[in-house]
Amino acid sequence: MKRRICIITGTRADYGLLRWLMHGIQAHPNLQLQVVATGMHLAPELGNTMNEIVADGFTIDHRVESLLSSDTPVGIAKSMGLGMIGFADAFRILNPDLILVLGDRFEIFSAVSAALVAGLPVAHLHGGESTEGAFDDALRHAITKMSHLHFVANEVYRQRVIQMGESPERVWTTGGLGVDAIGRVPLLNRAELEAKLGFELGNKSLLVTFHPSTLSHQQASAEMNALLQSLDELQDTRIIFTHPNADTQGRILAQQLVEYARHRPHVLSVLSLGQRKYLSCIAQVDAVVGNSSSGLTEVPTFRKPTINIGDRQKGRLAAQSVIHCEANKDAIKQAFQRLNDPKFQQSLEHVQNPYGDGHACEKIIEVIQTIPLDGLIHKSFHEVSST
Repeated sequence: MKRRICIITGTRADYGLLRWLMHGIQAHPNLQLQVVATGMHLAPELGNTMNEIVADGFTIDHRVESLLSSDTPVGIAKSMGLGMIGFADAFRILNPDLILVLGDRFEIFSAVSAALVAGLPVAHLHGGESTEGAFDDALRHAITKMSHLHFVANEVYRQRVIQMGESPERVWTTGGLGVDAIGRVPLLNRAELEAKLGFELGNKSLLVTFHPSTLSHQQASAEMNALLQSLDELQDTRIIFTHPNADTQGRILAQQLVEYARHRPHVLSVLSLGQRKYLSCIAQVDAVVGNSSSGLTEVPTFRKPTINIGDRQKGRLAAQSVIHCEANKDAIKQAFQRLNDPKFQQSLEHVQNPYGDGHACEKIIEVIQTIPLDGLIHKSFHEVSST
């Protein structure tokens, strides 16, 4: 009998990372893929990205409606509660052998909480990482403690998961899934990309994504304004914006973005590019700007620079191609100056991505199709020696 592997996806970002792992599971003779879509995927105002999953040849086995139209702290907390209710039903109906989740989103926390109560084993991808500017940091570590198998992007993260009491025999360093995608997606050339976007990149161009830093969401609007004012000072630069996630105050930032782009023909604002156009944009633009994890985990593989703004990604491993700056106009302006420094540009030729070599999918599938599942939910706390 095939093992039923249930993958949960809630955003365009995690689906972009999971897609090729899903293809590998779907094609494996000993595994049966189950897909649960939730969160932003089911929201028309956020792009209805569930359609991308179907277009890629996957069947969505269950939908968990959880995302309220409010992105206040109360609204997010209520969405988490709705998610737990929905996932309880999903797991009862699907009866998976193993649940596989990625990252640190609140809808993933809800799913894993429901799985814990149901006694279902969980495999967690991209644990051990640190993003000190978002409450996702705490959610990620909580998901780690509720999970039973761990696939991490770097040896530093493996040691951190072990430090949290997880058995070393259950933690594998596989690399990041984003690097896998880069090696598998056929990229659009410049002309094809411009035709798809209906937008010319010009001599200089930037790809910008800015999410709320959820531990300081009162400042999110001011930080977005600082970024927009800094972009206004750039000369002859075309700008592609992708919209923020459905985090606390995310809709406020999205509205600022829409208003900014409305009367500026050199600015393109899109809800979601999809993986192929997104990666193709990275390959064609001069730099990636904002506070998305992609700027640290994927962009260095292209040997393109990233300006990482604010605290959202603070604590995450970063290549030398990443320029960190505070979320104020002066600091962002200085980051753009460094971006254009000839010595910095020359250093990009030798950038190494700390998030793997593009073979994470194969390593993960090898484990999940062979590891014994009986007794997997029983864990002992692994003590790390102080000597």
